Amino acid sequence: MHSLDDNHTGARIKEQRRLARLTQRQLADLLPYSYSLLNQVECAARPATADFVAAVAQALNIDVTVLTGQPYVSELQRDRLAELVRPIREALDLYDLGSNPDLTVRPADELIAGAERMCADVRATHLRAAARKLPGLMAELTHAAWSSPSTELWQALASTYRTAHDISIKLGYYDLSSVALDRMDWAAERASDPCLAAVRQYMRALVYFREGEYRIGKRLVASGHGIVGQAEQTREALAVTGQLHLGASVLSARAADQAAVDLHIGEARRIAKRIGDASDVHWLSFGPANVALHKMSAAVEMRRYDDALKQARKIKLPAQLATSRRAHFLVDKARTEVETGHTDGALKSLVEARRLAPEQTRYHPAARETITGLVHLSRRTPDTLSHMAAWVGL
Repeated sequence: MHSLDDNHTGARIKEQRRLARLTQRQLADLLPYSYSLLNQVECAARPATADFVAAVAQALNIDVTVLTGQPYVSELQRDRLAELVRPIREALDLYDLGSNPDLTVRPADELIAGAERMCADVRATHLRAAARKLPGLMAELTHAAWSSPSTELWQALASTYRTAHDISIKLGYYDLSSVALDRMDWAAERASDPCLAAVRQYMRALVYFREGEYRIGKRLVASGHGIVGQAEQTREALAVTGQLHLGASVLSARAADQAAVDLHIGEARRIAKRIGDASDVHWLSFGPANVALHKMSAAVEMRRYDDALKQARKIKLPAQLATSRRAHFLVDKARTEVETGHTDGALKSLVEARRLAPEQTRYHPAARETITGLVHLSRRTPDTLSHMAAWVGL
């Protein structure tokens, strides 16, 4: 059997359990999971799924990132990505200083177009390029919005804050992502844009989803519905409403509420049927394909892996689907393949996710945990798997 070091979530769970002076049996009694599963996760015989990690973090009263090990600083430093985070943090901190007379700023239309390109870069998983350009664009838009306030400039500034959130999440800096969402709300309020404000509530809900606080997440989704309900029923507002339903579907799945999952997927499907593909709206990827992907994700979250894999095999991803969403689907698919014994398929899915979105996949906790599980399951580790394990730092 291939041996692993302690650089995996199960080992960190074991360490934190011991610090809390709990036996495996005592911790298992606090979880909605079996003692056997906890035992297998701690020794890396089973992947530490996101829902399991969230439950352990709640039981131990610690942040999820303590268990996942995020951000993965050593890998980020080797990839020269860690050095790009501090300028983003500083740009977010200087939001309230007004105009900067020492700054040379491009015309407003160029800045607005730049904010759109930044969103496109993140969806294409060009994280390094986006992270490098983001602080300067934020500084220019901050100056422009304070100097010549307009709805369009405040919207563009809010968009850059949203990009800061996206990059922070993908690189594992959750503390920074929360700051970025606060700034997004601040700018959306000045833009008087209910759709942007509702998108921010959706993204906040996903933060609580990761932390296992599903009730809070559902409250935030409900708040988002209330905010977007203030807008006219345009295609934009409908797409945001649909995405809120999709967010609620996975929150409900984590809470094991099948009726709520069916309700929200049904509402999202109805909206998608009405407006078609709306992936251009706030870069949410909303449309019929994303509804199908969330239905499959809900099955994964409810641990109905056979059903999830059947759905995954039937899904045909449209050409216009964002690369980031496509890679996320492949990581989810790999998880279902491991859980159903299709280890060769899981490795192929992860290799394809790496090919499409190397930076995103390298820092995705679920990808890393799935690779950990595959290494443990392999009596003789294939060269491809060895390379993948070394690549994510195992």
